[in-house]
Amino acid sequence: MAAATEKLPLLKSAVDGLTEMSENEKSGFINLVSRYLSGEAQHIEWSKIQTPTDEIVVPYDKMANVSQDATETKYLLDKLVVLKLNGGLGTTMGCTGPKSVIEVRDGLTFLDLIVIQIENLNNKYGCKVPLVLMNSFNTHDDTQKIVEKYTKSNVDIHTFNQSKYPRVVADEFVPWPSKGKTDKDGWYPPGHGDVFPSLMNSGKLDAFLSQSKEYVFIANSDNLGAIVDLKILKHLIQNKNEYCMEVTPKTLADVKGGTLISYEGRVQLLEIAQVPDEHVNEFKSIEKFKIFNTNNLWVNLKAIKKLVEADALKMEIIPNPKEVDGVKVLQLETAAGAAIRFFDNAIGVNVPRSRFLPVKATSDLLLVQSDLYTLVDGFVIRNKARTNPTNPAIELGPEFKKVASFLSRFKSIPSIVELDSLKVSGDVWFGSGVVLKGKVSVKANSGTKLEIPDNAVLENKDINGPEDL
Repeated sequence: MAAATEKLPLLKSAVDGLTEMSENEKSGFINLVSRYLSGEAQHIEWSKIQTPTDEIVVPYDKMANVSQDATETKYLLDKLVVLKLNGGLGTTMGCTGPKSVIEVRDGLTFLDLIVIQIENLNNKYGCKVPLVLMNSFNTHDDTQKIVEKYTKSNVDIHTFNQSKYPRVVADEFVPWPSKGKTDKDGWYPPGHGDVFPSLMNSGKLDAFLSQSKEYVFIANSDNLGAIVDLKILKHLIQNKNEYCMEVTPKTLADVKGGTLISYEGRVQLLEIAQVPDEHVNEFKSIEKFKIFNTNNLWVNLKAIKKLVEADALKMEIIPNPKEVDGVKVLQLETAAGAAIRFFDNAIGVNVPRSRFLPVKATSDLLLVQSDLYTLVDGFVIRNKARTNPTNPAIELGPEFKKVASFLSRFKSIPSIVELDSLKVSGDVWFGSGVVLKGKVSVKANSGTKLEIPDNAVLENKDINGPEDL
């Protein structure tokens, strides 16, 4: 970018005038933009990529078990902070407010389940594992209200906000708020890579260090499989690993997920956006790149402090161009997983798929509300009666996209323990007690309403009208 040198001073002076930003946010934002303009993108030389060894991506079952002695468990838990990324809204599923307050099962939300899990640990072992929520300006107000209902629980809940950066008007390269876009749409949260500086700037990091906490377990609030794992924590403390990313074997549904590689002697995350075009198919193959990032991360608190103070966390920048109200804007983001290469003695751990159970759409909600899972002490546990290790592939049409319509179209969630795949399209309604097995496809033709009767058993069926039932 030839004009980069002229762009930055103008942007900087405009940002100086934005009173809504803290000094930390201003310097963080300018830093990100100047890195972007300098075009410092890290180019991966494909021939240098190596498959990580078992020392770098440790198989979960090779890790030592934690003894049954409660004192060891308490010792480990006393060093831990749990942090959930809570900046996302439930808009894709037709909900307003933070995604973490969508009801998942038995009337309990993501946040309810997280609090119940940590409270059980604290009660059982007499420890004080705190829960920290990283909100965005989109979720902060609602979350503060919601958290009040847990004041009597045995969990200290902390919240802080990630940075609030101005969207940049693409053609003029100026912050949109300084052009008069002062409502929420003028701003954006810059991705979860921002967790490290924001945790530090909030003062929470120093507070936890003063309480002798050593590790933070970071995970998406919508990943029901991301529960505290003592085996991983023990391994990190024993081996002095500053950073650990949980990865899990790829299936065809995960081919776009980032993967861990060894590169020039360090472990790092390789994302699809960094892959040269001619190697994209190779990247997506399950043969060469067998694992992907679950975004369950374990990070040493002292190491975070050291690296943030040294301004050393220069994660790959993810440019995210958007069009909002007819204006082309640019937002620059970073991802927490990309920080792995800056930490010493960083590892991956190849965990069972059960630790990755994200709810991104109503098709995922169908899985976790069905008889495929039960709820025990806030944990979602898979039904042993399901012999197939992978979950059924479920595709629901747009009529099911919003949580409210999804719930109204099922009198009760069908039994899917023996289901391989389900595809539903059109105006379809399910009665109660329906059982689905094998491969099932239900299609209502345009303008017709198709009702699956109560207690119907559909096994390996294609249903295109009432006559097929």
